[in-house]
Amino acid sequence: MQASLEALQKLGGSASKEELVQEVIALLKLPDEIVEQKHKTRSATYNRTHLDYELAWSWTYLKQLGFLENSIRGIWALTAKGKTGTLKNLGEATERETEAEMNASSWEETLLRFLIDRLSPKAFERLIQRVLRETGFSQVEITGNTNDGGIDGRGIATINGMLSFRVVFQCKRHKGGVGAPVVRDFRGAMQGRADKGLLITTGHFTREAIKESNRDGAIAIDLYDGSKLVAKLKTLGLGVKVTQVEHVEIDEGWFDTL
Repeated sequence: MQASLEALQKLGGSASKEELVQEVIALLKLPDEIVEQKHKTRSATYNRTHLDYELAWSWTYLKQLGFLENSIRGIWALTAKGKTGTLKNLGEATERETEAEMNASSWEETLLRFLIDRLSPKAFERLIQRVLRETGFSQVEITGNTNDGGIDGRGIATINGMLSFRVVFQCKRHKGGVGAPVVRDFRGAMQGRADKGLLITTGHFTREAIKESNRDGAIAIDLYDGSKLVAKLKTLGLGVKVTQVEHVEIDEGWFDTL
């Protein structure tokens, strides 16, 4: 938990999830085998990495303690307490949810397993097509050609109604990490055919894949992993229903004013 606070300090007090994860990895000098290790319980192996699981839990706990806050856009930031406070005398949490409870309550993992196990490759491509349309892309189509070098579809992204970019995308519906070779092959396939590339997976991207996607002198490729995908499905209400629970309180003081 202390590493997350120090990482946010180095990043200027706020960061996206991806920026924070990478800064923690660099700060702790974690080797690839630790970064890529899958989260496991006695009964199952999950799609997310163990590092992602532990960091997500620690950020939630730090938020409960008042050290962190996060916005609707998923940006984590230090609070005033987080900027000046210390965890040295805090100790560990007195109560932590058991792994079974944590995993059972993880709708994200449940949805990811559904996308991987229940959707056909074509259905997954149609889902991504729908997501892109809902987020403002136009002329989104699935190419469906086996000779497209890994390109599954294309569309046009428009910024503020003024600038537009030709975008090609690739869908990777599987568990595990997507490595740098996949990013390089996708970049090679899109040369001369689009302005931007979008690589979407239900899994996660390795550290080398993230570096490759932003390599100097090469076309930048945007990466969209499983956690981002299910969060977007929730935001768009695609296959995800959120039920609001009504909480009613009796204001006894109000009756005293009568």
